[in-house]
This record gives sequence, C-alpha cells and structure tokens, in this order.
Amino acid sequence: MLVVVLALLAALANAASTVLQRRAAADQPEGGAGVRQAVRWLRQVLRNPYWVAGAGMLALTSVLQAAALGVGSLALVQPLMATELLFTLVVGSVVFHRRPDRRTWLAFVSLAAGLAVFLTSVAPAPGRSTASAGAWLASAGAVLGAVVVLVVTARAVRGAPRAALLGLASAVSFSLTAALLKEVTGHIPDGADAVLGTWPLYATGVAGVTAFLLLQGAFRAGTLAASAPALTLGDALTSVALGWALFGEGITLGVRVVPAVIGVLLIGAGTAGLARAPSVAGNWDAASQRPGGSPRPVP
Repeated sequence: MLVVVLALLAALANAASTVLQRRAAADQPEGGAGVRQAVRWLRQVLRNPYWVAGAGMLALTSVLQAAALGVGSLALVQPLMATELLFTLVVGSVVFHRRPDRRTWLAFVSLAAGLAVFLTSVAPAPGRSTASAGAWLASAGAVLGAVVVLVVTARAVRGAPRAALLGLASAVSFSLTAALLKEVTGHIPDGADAVLGTWPLYATGVAGVTAFLLLQGAFRAGTLAASAPALTLGDALTSVALGWALFGEGITLGVRVVPAVIGVLLIGAGTAGLARAPSVAGNWDAASQRPGGSPRPVP
C-alpha cells in the first residue's frame, strides 16, 4: 500500500510538471531542428515561470518516485505513473473550467481499467534491490541503442511522428533513469560512501537530464496528444522489462499474456483520448500549432 500511495503521489506531481512545461513550450515557436536553435529555445524557456514551476514539480516527482522504488518493484511503480493523465484530467477540469465530455470520461475509464488489467495480469513481484554489472552493461546498452535509433529517425520527420518518436525516446530514457534510481536506493543501507562513491548516482543524473531534454523536444515537435501514448506505454513496458532483466522482478507470462495485451491496448486508447481532452492538453496545444506559437486565452 505504501508503494502504491508514493507512486500515485509521484504521478500527481508529474502531471503538474507535464502540463506546466507544455504551457511554457506553447509560448515558444519550435524554431527549427538544429542544435543552435534548440539551445536558443531552451534559453528562452528557462525564463518562463511556467517552465520553472514545472521543473520544480519534476524534482518533487523524482523524490517521491525514489521513495516508492526504495520499497517497491520497478515493474509496479512505473506503470502506476501512467495515472498522471488521470490526475491531469481532474485537476485540469477544475483549473480550466472544462467539464469533461462523454468521450473523455470513456478514455478515463479505459486508462484506469487498462492499468488494473495489466498490473493484475503481469502481477509484478519484488526482486533484488541491486543488479550485477553484467546485467547493467547489457540492459543499458540496449536502452541507449534504442534511444539513438529513435532520435535519428525523429530527425527525418516532423510534426506528430517526430513528437511520438521523441516521446518514446524520452519514455525509454526515463525508464532507465528509474532503474538507476532504484539501484541507488538499493545502496543506501550500505551507507553514504556506497551511494556517493559508486557510478549509479551519477549515471542517474546523466540519464535523467537526457530524458528531460528529449521530453522538451517532444513537446516542441507536436501536441501532447501526439507524444502522450508513446510516453505512457513506453515507460510502463520498458520498466517492466528492465525490472525483470536487472532486478529479477517476477512477472507472470503464459496464458495471462492475453489479458495483459488487452490491458496495454486499453491504456493506449485511454491515453490517446485523454491527451486530446481540453482539460488535459489545454488550449495551448492547439495554440502551439499557430504561427508564432502564441497561446489562445483559456476561458
């Protein structure tokens, strides 16, 4: 129960972070795909109070997520982070005075039911608190290779496909960050020297910054509706795989694969529907596609 509560609180903080950062990104035009343009865009958005507040909420997310990973499995914590969109719907409906329509509520139910079916079917069980060097070398190599392929492919396209590819690259990177964070928490009982004197802590920082920058790229490239499904499903599925490969966390296969796949499909459908809801995406998503990226006022 403690793991679930901490993971849900982390998802709530992450929901606030995502919406605030998307609001900041909508204030700025995309400005091209080059490195110089990206640096200029980042310099501008760093002065945006919405972006700063979003970054603060992301830091709080990391603290709560670390606490959850310290007492629970990666394969349980990260899928629960998908509830971010559910929290965004509720909070956004209040803040932006948008009553969800029937289609939005169906998406809400689809995501919630999909998570329940998926986690019940996979039935993640706790494993080891740390992983071997060999397991880390193989898993990190596979993740980094996937990120490189996704980023290179994203550079060849624009709009929604680029947002989806960068969103998936960010999701995979966040999964690696969560796995590294779990490794760090596993060394805490050994004392401060074991945490500060080993590589996982610093690798967590590098992976987290990389995932964060990829997330900004996904927000710049297209709407939240384009990137949200890849972000949600990519993080959940990669985390289940990393939990099994690194920490020996138990997952149920066999005949339960069928309901697990149904759960994944429900999660994907619910995520796509919620990301299009005005109370989740806000008017900024539509505004960010206008020339100059100036947002329309929210009623």
